[in-house]
Amino acid sequence: MSNWDKQVDILVVGSGAGGMLSALVAAADRADVLIVEKAALWGGTSATSGAGIWIPGSDVAKAAGFEDDLDDAFTYVRGLSADNVPDANIRAYVDNAAPMLRWLMANTPVQYMAFPYPDYHAENPGGSPTGYRTHLPMPLDGKPLGAAIRTQRFPSPAASLFGYLNWHFTETYQLLYRAKGWMQNLTFSMARYWLDWPFRFTSRKDRRLTLGNALTGGLRMALDRRGVPLWLDAPLKELVRDGDRIVGAVIQRDGKPYRIAVRKGVVLAAGGFDKNQAMREANAPLYSIAQYSGGVTSNTGDSIVAGQAIGADTMNMQSAWAAPVFYVPGEDRGRLCTIERALPGCIMVNQKGDRYLNEAASYHIVGQQMARRQAAHGDAGPSWMVFDHRYRHQFPMGPLYPLIPDWLHRGAVRSILKKGATIAALAGQMGVDPAALASTVTRFNDNAGRGEDPDFHRGEAAYDKMYGDPRQVPNPCLRPIDQGPFYAIPIYPGDIGTNGGLRTNATAQVLDEAGAPIAGLYAVGNNAASAMGESYPGAGVTIGPAMTFGYIAARHMTGGNN
Repeated sequence: MSNWDKQVDILVVGSGAGGMLSALVAAADRADVLIVEKAALWGGTSATSGAGIWIPGSDVAKAAGFEDDLDDAFTYVRGLSADNVPDANIRAYVDNAAPMLRWLMANTPVQYMAFPYPDYHAENPGGSPTGYRTHLPMPLDGKPLGAAIRTQRFPSPAASLFGYLNWHFTETYQLLYRAKGWMQNLTFSMARYWLDWPFRFTSRKDRRLTLGNALTGGLRMALDRRGVPLWLDAPLKELVRDGDRIVGAVIQRDGKPYRIAVRKGVVLAAGGFDKNQAMREANAPLYSIAQYSGGVTSNTGDSIVAGQAIGADTMNMQSAWAAPVFYVPGEDRGRLCTIERALPGCIMVNQKGDRYLNEAASYHIVGQQMARRQAAHGDAGPSWMVFDHRYRHQFPMGPLYPLIPDWLHRGAVRSILKKGATIAALAGQMGVDPAALASTVTRFNDNAGRGEDPDFHRGEAAYDKMYGDPRQVPNPCLRPIDQGPFYAIPIYPGDIGTNGGLRTNATAQVLDEAGAPIAGLYAVGNNAASAMGESYPGAGVTIGPAMTFGYIAARHMTGGNN
């Protein structure tokens, strides 16, 4: 082994939640583990996310009074997933998700709460209209991370307040609806942030960790306690195969090739090909514009390509976690639009001024419909979110904050905001036919005044109501757009990452083109083709499976039972 620079039991490529958990589980089983991260920051897309995880049958949900049935959960996912996804992969996820969460909460500072978040297709067999399969992380004090917090990825602008303040999901709801105590809580949070001396002199980082920062931060704390190293600026260059087995990998370190031998295996957890324009055009033409992806810039598919180079098969490379996104010029990714579309007082129209979908549906469904509309008619990229004065000063709309006047938003945001005293004037700003937009708004208003949407049934499904305003009756998602001035902001068919990748089996082993496992090679998260196929069953079916299959992979490699 003299030609190797280092030897470990397990090499994990990527520092998102799936990779870090896999490393941690393996380390707990006394494996010698190394994590390498391509970027200068750790945490991956997981750190920038809401960190929701979809976990059927969890102890946390049971304690909240929700008795789940794993067979129902399997039926639900199986009915939505692609035909080429094996039953065994779905079953492995459903059966191991709750044990993974139990292990996580027992062995790390990360704690999760079950949330009454309806499944995205709760009306389907096995779906849950009351929720409690989606779990959200509790806030965490980041000070134990020490200097490592400086290289943790910031949350996405869509998942933080004012671009720097970490905010929990329940606090977002309190602020959104101006619930009792919202001003006091906001004032306290801002004061806590600014009084974090002397750290505030040198960093904008909020050391009260929430959402994706809480998840990845807590995992990093646990890894540090077990002495698991995490190398930054260490991209994977190639996998080394000897016969039918992966025996190591070559990374780049300090600008030079660095050869690492593995005794047990390599876990590829480096994300999808979100920001690789050429790979998107070649594999996922429906979602071809890398600029609008919400994935981090280092997700360029390197590890998928490395797998293909040693004979690994791929699956569903045409697929992505579709989503409508706002794009602010100068930013390196799109901002996911989750809440805004369901709130009353807004609509989405194409470039002809017509509505063409249920705005309140899940972001995956809306993103798919936008992408398909754009491919077929060329008039949905961008589409427009149209809203009135009342909405503007009551709710957020992408980069717009209701408490901040138009003129105080930074120039890049102001440059994409359109405003008109009348609907006709707004249409002129948008480049849309005034008569068509006026007709669309008039029809919408007539129905919204009765709480109805006969065209697209907005506000009827359990998921639609999740982000509606409960104070708005009879339909929490509908209110006429009738108080000028009127506003519009462009919204694009985008995604929060690709979800096709290396083909794997129920133990997260990568398969070759003949369908046989490649010994010593595993893939999780968006590195692997998702068990969800091209569907999105509920909030957390990205990170939930990434962590669950990371847990499965580690135990398979080590034979552990910790």
